[in-house]
Amino acid sequence: MGRMSTTIPTLALNNGTTIPQLGFGTFKIPPEQTRDLVLTALETGYRHLDTAQMYRNERGVGEAIAASGVARDELFVTTKLNNAFHAHDDAHAAFDRSLDELGLDHVDLFLIHWPLPAVDRYVEAWGALEEIYRSGRARAIGVSNFEPHHLRRLLAETTVVPAVNQVEVHPWLGNEDVRAVDAEHDIVTEAWSPLGRGAVLADPTIVRIAADHGRTPAQVVLRWHLQRGDVVFPKSVTPSRIEENFALFDFELSAADLADITALDRGERVGSHPDEMNNTGR
Repeated sequence: MGRMSTTIPTLALNNGTTIPQLGFGTFKIPPEQTRDLVLTALETGYRHLDTAQMYRNERGVGEAIAASGVARDELFVTTKLNNAFHAHDDAHAAFDRSLDELGLDHVDLFLIHWPLPAVDRYVEAWGALEEIYRSGRARAIGVSNFEPHHLRRLLAETTVVPAVNQVEVHPWLGNEDVRAVDAEHDIVTEAWSPLGRGAVLADPTIVRIAADHGRTPAQVVLRWHLQRGDVVFPKSVTPSRIEENFALFDFELSAADLADITALDRGERVGSHPDEMNNTGR
């Protein structure tokens, strides 16, 4: 609770709203643990929560919000469209279910979770998201796992420019081509799997920089994300790690530190490639 006074930096989105640069991720948090862990995150000071229909834990996120006593206008809540529901009417119905699960009358950000190129209905799904956005029930809309060619097609065939693109980014996968296209269109890049599912934490360069600063490797990697302008939302099921991942605002990496970490990029993914992910399983 002692961290409640920490001010989390925000980034401006292209529609005039803002997003906290640090959030709490809920990927693979079991539904039965979600309420308590999200409540721990909120008590620690997190105000940005990232969930998804496919995580099956939106209800727990909503229960934590309700139990926390934190005012709704202090929170930034993101959820994402299930891959099975890219058809226009299905997307609307799925969004309605998300609001019911979360117990909210709006979300701050709603994303298409994957483009699913073999299904080829992400433009149709985006049309539904534009309507949801215009209804005011999503304060911003965006995409996840969109490669530059997916983004360019969306920009050419639709009206609203995505506010964010949530993609895999960590020191071993800088995803710089995607980040460049995002920046070109004033789209904020959000980094999922920001620690490379833990794989990058033993990298000798990161271990050295962490020792230099008297911080943990995870804190150094998360700080790297923040200083390069990514939105980041580490996930943990361990309360001490939830607090550790929040303690990022009382130190700074040097330009040399940042360059050394960025140079670790080896194009190595820990998740699926967006051009190859076409699973619509529910």
